[in-house]
Amino acid sequence: MLYTENLRTSRRDEMIDITRQVHSAVQASGIRGGIALIYCPHTTAGITIQENADPDVKRDVLMRLDELYPWEHPKYRHAEGNTASHLKAITTGSSQTVIIHEGKLLLGRWQGIYFCEFDGPRTREFHIKLQ
Repeated sequence: MLYTENLRTSRRDEMIDITRQVHSAVQASGIRGGIALIYCPHTTAGITIQENADPDVKRDVLMRLDELYPWEHPKYRHAEGNTASHLKAITTGSSQTVIIHEGKLLLGRWQGIYFCEFDGPRTREFHIKLQ
């Protein structure tokens, strides 16, 4: 089963918790065991699994990515001017796989699934493939 979710980002860089949407897709599918593949079809955004208890983790991750990949750099040549967003997306990756066990996502106590925006604000989508 394939589910497509849409979202609107509000900042250039942000991490949006999408765990609830993925969980809802699992519940709607009736799948009791298998895998959920969460995929981002954008070159300037990504998907990651990270702590969802302390909001400072998101802040710290985004801050450090900005330090590693500054928005402006004298050697960037990409005509659109968003090289940093491509580098951040490479770092986070475009997908994550989560085990489904007894109809639930098998995530750790503090884990959440995040859509990572690096070139917003934009209207985005992500896909959830359940097997």
